[in-house]
Amino acid sequence: MAKKVIATLKTGTGASFTRCIKMVKSPKTGAYIIKEEIVHNDHIKDFFKES
Repeated sequence: MAKKVIATLKTGTGASFTRCIKMVKSPKTGAYIIKEEIVHNDHIKDFFKES
């Protein structure tokens, strides 16, 4: 099943998206949380700007 997903991301509009991962510090506990999203290439900088 993973092969189908990878094949779809390489063709058509799937190639214009990127998986972004960043670490965000929780204000409540102080521990770091990993935030992960699939973002359009035009909005990558916006994803990393916001906390």
